[in-house]
Amino acid sequence: MSQIGFGIIGCGMIAHFHAKAIKSIRGASLKACYNSTTSKAISFAEEHGGVACSTIEELLSRPDVDVVCVCTPSGAHLEPAVAAANAKKHVVVEKPLEISLKRCDAIIEACIQNHVQLCAIFPSRFSPANLALKQAIDEGRFGRLTLGDTYVKWWRSQEYYDSGAWRGTWALDGGGAYMNQAIHNVDLLYWLMGDVDTVSGITSTLAHDRIEVEDVGVATLKFKNGALGVIEATTSAWPGLLKRTEIHGTTGSAIIEQDQITLWNFAKPKAKDAALLEKYGKNSAISGGASDPKAISFQNHAEQLKDFIAAIKTGRTPKVTGAEGRKSVEMILAIYQSAWSGKQVQLPLAKDPRRPAKK
Repeated sequence: MSQIGFGIIGCGMIAHFHAKAIKSIRGASLKACYNSTTSKAISFAEEHGGVACSTIEELLSRPDVDVVCVCTPSGAHLEPAVAAANAKKHVVVEKPLEISLKRCDAIIEACIQNHVQLCAIFPSRFSPANLALKQAIDEGRFGRLTLGDTYVKWWRSQEYYDSGAWRGTWALDGGGAYMNQAIHNVDLLYWLMGDVDTVSGITSTLAHDRIEVEDVGVATLKFKNGALGVIEATTSAWPGLLKRTEIHGTTGSAIIEQDQITLWNFAKPKAKDAALLEKYGKNSAISGGASDPKAISFQNHAEQLKDFIAAIKTGRTPKVTGAEGRKSVEMILAIYQSAWSGKQVQLPLAKDPRRPAKK
């Protein structure tokens, strides 16, 4: 399989990043796209290449499509992902994998049954700074891990939520600042620190009208290794700050702000530390989506898709599987359950939490 053909279902904002990533990869090409609004698919194809299909079935019947990227709204990932798996296409699902554990599990099971590969998009794992941080943890440079914190203090205007009927709804967004914006850092935190044992959370809607979901939240965590942590998420912090992850232990501390290392301090320094700081420690002028969701790079998407292509060609497991993608959804649902019940929540969840009825 020297050439890999991609199809994209859903031609909204994030699909453009997938298309640019595909174009940048040697041996990969965009063959087809589909959107429920045909004119949108046509304009997308004109911009990025490939054929605009009038139905999902038309796209899935194409023999030149090997991989399908699902870029529909979050709560509408299940149906096209399962259809793609049933058509024997490998499946890439933009974050979150889905908005409930039941729907996540249905996607995972469909891919297993059809013997196709599945990955959930979490490009922050492919950032060089985050990879260096993961390596330092795996090498034991932090000693015993004591604290793992992450902060996504972003700004989204009222116009952002008003721009799509699905935005800010439980049915299709699946949640607010946690499920939509902070999920990348939620994923990073358990990837770096290990699985979570218990969660306590509180959420609120303070800065936006006509949305059902939270625009600010704070959660405290206890990891299975005994370390503690905090996840703060908001779309109501004007003008939007760089996202930040902090890892602390008995022999080291590190802070990453939007893929830039701002602190890298260990009891036993290594010669490579200076070069690492020189390369990844400089301030970035890119907001990384802090105030503008379009202000992100497609490069880490490209790195993840390269990994997925390699997994398809060799038969190995991709670095971010469907099961890995499910974990961040579970953690966020646990935060919501805690916020709704006012109680600490134990992981793993036995089932999807039930949202309280509207008052």
